This record gives sequence, C-alpha cells and structure tokens, in this order.
Amino acid sequence: MKFAAIDIGSNAVRLLFCNVYENGNKTTFKKAELIRIPLRLGEDSFLHKKISEKKIEKLIIAMKAFKNLIDVYDAIDYRACATSAMRDADNRYEIAERVKKEAGIKIEIIDGKTEADIIYANRIEEHLDKSNNYLYIDIGGGSTEITLFSKNKAVVSQSFNVGTVRMLHNQIDKEYWNYFKGWVKEVTGDYKPLIAIGSGGNINKLFKMTGKKNNKPLAVVKLKSLCELIESYTYEERIQELGLNPDRADVIVPASKILMSILKKAEIEKIIVPQVGLSDGIVHQLYEKQKEKLVAKG
Repeated sequence: MKFAAIDIGSNAVRLLFCNVYENGNKTTFKKAELIRIPLRLGEDSFLHKKISEKKIEKLIIAMKAFKNLIDVYDAIDYRACATSAMRDADNRYEIAERVKKEAGIKIEIIDGKTEADIIYANRIEEHLDKSNNYLYIDIGGGSTEITLFSKNKAVVSQSFNVGTVRMLHNQIDKEYWNYFKGWVKEVTGDYKPLIAIGSGGNINKLFKMTGKKNNKPLAVVKLKSLCELIESYTYEERIQELGLNPDRADVIVPASKILMSILKKAEIEKIIVPQVGLSDGIVHQLYEKQKEKLVAKG
C-alpha cells in the first residue's frame, strides 16, 4: 500500500511518500521519498499574525506540485496537516480555501493536541523496553509537543507555543518560557529515570551529526557538547564548515536550547532519535483507516 503525507509546518512544508508492507502479523513502514521546501510560514504568522500574499502564492505552487506527485505515485490515500504557523494566522481559512480551489489539496489546520496525537501514532515506545519511562519530545518551528510514557501508556501529553522560528524572532516571553520549563519539571518528577525520544527536523539533524545509529541511545552529555560547538560557530560558519543548509543553520541553535532545557528539567541522561515525525504519524493513521475500511467491507 502506498500513502502520502503533507506536513505544513512553521519552518518548512514536507511531502512524505511511504510504502506499507504486510507480512502476517508484521507491518513494515518504509519511507520511499521525502521532499522538503523551506517556506518558513512562521516568520509571517508569528510576527504579523497573517501570512503574506507572497508566501501564500509559494505555498499554492508547492501544493500543486505535491498534488501532481501524489497522483503520479498512485498513493491510495493522503492527508495534509497544517500546524502552528497556520493555527496562528488570521487568514488561515482563506489560505486553506485557496489551496483547495487552486491546488486540489484539502488542508486540515490541526490544534496542538491533534498534532501530539498524530506524532504519538508512530508508537515508537512499543519497540522499546517497556520497563522504562520515556519522554517523547517533538520540536517544530512553532510548537513543541511533549508526551510522557510509563509502562507503555501515555500518561500526559501537551503542546506548547515554543518553537525554533518563534525563538529566533524573540516571540516567546520569559513568563511563558518559565511556565514551559516548570511544567516539564513537575510532570516528570515521579517518573525517574527517564529516557528521551526525540523527533523533528532539528533533533534529527543533531542526532545525525553525532554519527549515532537510529534507536541507539545517545548520551545527553555528548549532545550537549555538540550543541555548544554549533552555537560557537557563526551562521556562515555553520553553513560553510558544518555543511548545514541555510534554513537549518539558524534554527538549529534555538532547537538546541529548547531540547537541552527539557532534558535538564527532566533530569534525562539518554536520548533516542528514531528519525520520525508528524508526516510518519499521518501515514500510520492513514494505514489504520485503510485497514478499518477493508474490515468493514468484509
């Protein structure tokens, strides 16, 4: 089965193609292709509460291209979800209507809880040691989703307006930042020791830069050293010497600050980064929906 997922984020828009294979009781999700376009809708939305005509036009062009690719790929189903930047934009419904009319893509503007639920649909914790407690951290351009797992069950899940693009443009006030850190400390207090599960483009990039393999725990002390090294470089040096893309070289620093603050407050010493995110969760939900349809048909 072939599925497509569109993630319209605050920093970039992504199109994921995924093949799902069933073999008895085992289901395998294999990424076929991931296309990422750094539109950075959050710059308009967080600073001006409205997405500009220029960026709307670029979004429509991207969605037209995505629709053509989905048709060529023969995906049996797709879903397009817009997150924090679109949530905060006063002209969000107008944009969604234009995209539907001009590109043929229906956009769902999802709230923070739905975003956390979709990320949770990846069920990463099911493949890990069930005797451990885990803190699932997804850091995006506009928001951060955190879910606490204990005994293979989600204990609490919360979305915060703390993201890399917001922080880059000083859109997170001190009071909210302190509330965010305080919440992490409070909810994790009774679940020590904790292991972090990280997702989102910047966390994935940080993990790749350490050279660790997927699902292999990374010591937080090693991650901290990398974050400090990256921050010591200028924006230009991050591009030229570290090989980061221009749209990654600036937001990776606030991403590091957000991540390290969470890990410190939760007293976490190890992190696992399975290289999944919102688009992967969308595919998991599309597959479950398809299974339900087949069962209903008998």
